[in-house]
Amino acid sequence: MPNQGAYSAARGAQVSYVQAVGAELAPSGIQLNLVAQNWVDNPTYFTQEMQAHPRWDALVKSRVPAGRLGTGEEDAAFVAFLAGDESDFFVGQVFPFCGGWVV
Repeated sequence: MPNQGAYSAARGAQVSYVQAVGAELAPSGIQLNLVAQNWVDNPTYFTQEMQAHPRWDALVKSRVPAGRLGTGEEDAAFVAFLAGDESDFFVGQVFPFCGGWVV
């Protein structure tokens, strides 16, 4: 991503922090993980005006293998899973929530 050096460095630091602190907290029964969201329907990032643009659908389909934005409900269901007992073995993980999009 051009001109994104500071953002990329901060994101890398965030990932490293979650991995390291997740390992430190695990013996105490605390799971720390990261949901790396991108291409989720959020009016702060993808405004109504953006989504109404004639080329919006083509852009999303060309960038997101799932061919659509994720929903808040899907995002919340995944986070609820991570907060539940069924995910206790996930420690210091980074979970891309992005419909298959990769940089």
